[in-house]
Amino acid sequence: MLKGNFPIEQFVTQRTPFYYYDMELLGQTLRTIRQEMSLMPDCEMHYAVKANFNPRILRAIAAAGFGADCVSGGEIKAALAAGFPSGKIVFAGVGKSDEEIVLGLEKGISRFNVESAAELEVINAFAAARGVKAPVSIRVNPDIGAHTHANITTGLAENKFGINLEQLDEIMELVLSLPAIEYKGLHFHIGSQITDMSDFVALCNRINNIQDDFEHKGVPVGDINVGGGLGINYEHPNHLPLADFHSYFETFRRHLVRRHGQTLHFELGRSIVAPCGSLICKVLYVKEGTHKRFAIVDGSMTELLRPALYHAYHRIEHLGSPLDSASAVKQPGDVTGAEPLSKVSEQPELLYDVVGPVCESSDVFAKAVSLPQCRRGDYVAIRSAGAYGESMSSGYNCHELPGSFFDGEPNV
Repeated sequence: MLKGNFPIEQFVTQRTPFYYYDMELLGQTLRTIRQEMSLMPDCEMHYAVKANFNPRILRAIAAAGFGADCVSGGEIKAALAAGFPSGKIVFAGVGKSDEEIVLGLEKGISRFNVESAAELEVINAFAAARGVKAPVSIRVNPDIGAHTHANITTGLAENKFGINLEQLDEIMELVLSLPAIEYKGLHFHIGSQITDMSDFVALCNRINNIQDDFEHKGVPVGDINVGGGLGINYEHPNHLPLADFHSYFETFRRHLVRRHGQTLHFELGRSIVAPCGSLICKVLYVKEGTHKRFAIVDGSMTELLRPALYHAYHRIEHLGSPLDSASAVKQPGDVTGAEPLSKVSEQPELLYDVVGPVCESSDVFAKAVSLPQCRRGDYVAIRSAGAYGESMSSGYNCHELPGSFFDGEPNV
């Protein structure tokens, strides 16, 4: 999706802010992943539902033949409603409730990724009471630091996730002794928004060592789930709209020593849906401060939390106003008129802090960003927001949740 290809003449019927989804780009992404995975035998992809659980997005991913990685009972229900087979649903998360465990057992999901001995014993008790066996993988904390934001690392010993390496022998003895547990394999995840493939090489090396150790001790290894974590290029969404899927899958092809018949599982989320989504906002006011110029938009941290939560960067693009300027000019208080889209490129570039209306100082999308001159009623697109945007929206300040606009078909 190139700058200027947003159908903003259709946006006049949409209440802003809203999420715009390029479904053709989503389809291209899904096809690329399937092509890369075709080069690896016995592989499965489980889409990380937490990244975006918009029903139409979920249905497209399910139609591509992927499974679902869920971290709550609500996500399991959303995945089932979107058409994901229960036999392709994996349930992860460090704090599964009793009701969520029972739901997973009753729906016949394919796997519980277990993160503690206490959780393992609870799942065993619920499964035994129902006369079934719960399929379980053990999440291992590999103690690998990923090159990413500290708040989205998950594979260090200090993190709350998984079983630490020094506890692994004890947990394996327990899992193999419980009568209502069916051991399936090992699960790993080291973090999110990782673009340095050396982090995944380190993960492969750690998994190889663990497998060698298990085999030496006569302990079954089972399947391997390497999690997800592949990042995207937030700086250049127009020129690099797809994540580097080739390097990602090639890393595991080259460095992970798989055993005969071993199934390899992936759990990508951000890299699948982030590029196809943008948050579309409208400029409410341009405020001239003493030292700064503010473009105050109607989108906020309630629709896109990442900049406030992680100081995350999202490219912001000035889209102008609808080509039918008559519908855009007649806004109360608009004394300057709105510029048609064709004139955006003619406007001088100015520096703006792009901020939202929420009563928090952290409600800032970007500081000192260069944009063509903004006027009341102009549209701006906050790019690469398809992951952890709509799914993290809230009703803070009694804001309504954002709507959605879908452009094209995924053709999966």
